[in-house]
Amino acid sequence: MKKSLFAILPFLGACAGQPPTNIGIQNGQLTACPDSPNCVSSFETSEQHGIEPLEASLEQVQRVLVELDEANIVDVQENYLYAEFTSSLMGYVDDVEFMSDAASGMTHVRSASRLGYSDLGANRKRIEAIRAAIK
Repeated sequence: MKKSLFAILPFLGACAGQPPTNIGIQNGQLTACPDSPNCVSSFETSEQHGIEPLEASLEQVQRVLVELDEANIVDVQENYLYAEFTSSLMGYVDDVEFMSDAASGMTHVRSASRLGYSDLGANRKRIEAIRAAIK
């Protein structure tokens, strides 16, 4: 049994994919979602990709994220937070960004899968779970 487990371990890291180079705040917004249905963003208006921003500060979001085993906070700036979420079963990594909008008191969000086409709604569920934990 141990031999077979060790044989597949190198392949599990391949599920992580390479970190994206196009994330962050660009022109006052988070990067647009790709055409694939594995991304949600509060800057998108389509039914497939659109999601409401969070009624929370970045500090509130960060407090929720540090309690989540699957979350790894990578970067925190004055109005931006970037975290990687790793699935426990296959090690797939999703990139999740939060951008504070001081004028509205809201925090914009973008959650996208690094690999694959469909996420079966995982990114939307994650953001809604974070929204619920903040309340």
